[in-house]
Amino acid sequence: MRTYAFIDASNLFYGGEKSLGWKIDYTKLLSYLEEKYDASKAYYFGGVELHNFSYDYQHQDTVPIGALEGYLSDLLKKQADTLTEAQVVLVGRHLQRARFYSKLAEFGYELFLKPVKSYEQEDGATRRKANCDVEMTFRLMKDQDDFDRAIILSGDGDFLPVLKHLKSNGKEIIVLSRGPRTAKEIRRFAGSNFRDFEYLRERLRMDK
Repeated sequence: MRTYAFIDASNLFYGGEKSLGWKIDYTKLLSYLEEKYDASKAYYFGGVELHNFSYDYQHQDTVPIGALEGYLSDLLKKQADTLTEAQVVLVGRHLQRARFYSKLAEFGYELFLKPVKSYEQEDGATRRKANCDVEMTFRLMKDQDDFDRAIILSGDGDFLPVLKHLKSNGKEIIVLSRGPRTAKEIRRFAGSNFRDFEYLRERLRMDK
């Protein structure tokens, strides 16, 4: 079967290692998807901080991670004297994230990265978020004629309508997600095709 994997990073890996309790080896994850399901593509949807990096929404489907990495590196080198200590730490953290994404691309993941945006909440607090649901849904629909089976690495209930549509059109849907972060409606939809990501700890954990 022609199989594609769709990874919703913000849902599956929310909270990172602290939340999951173990560090993921992404080479092992990709190998698992290829060996277990014969996945020929692994799409990774995530967010990035731009720090005024120029990104063309109209002509680019994803933030060019190599260019962003270079931009953030130059920002630290050339403007370190004008940045506060907190800003240096923040940019450094986001540079590490950009380098992580570059590694994923080298491993073989196809990246769809969206800029993180700030939203003011009713209580006046600012929330930063990069919601990639629309991008992942679009890619599921755009590529539906190219795959017979979709591995969904997300437990977000917002995906239910598109997953139901794909299934009604003869696509096999397998949901690989963390049990505690999987919506009830998604588990009910997937049925026996639900796989709890937590049980893959020994297979996917990064060696110390």
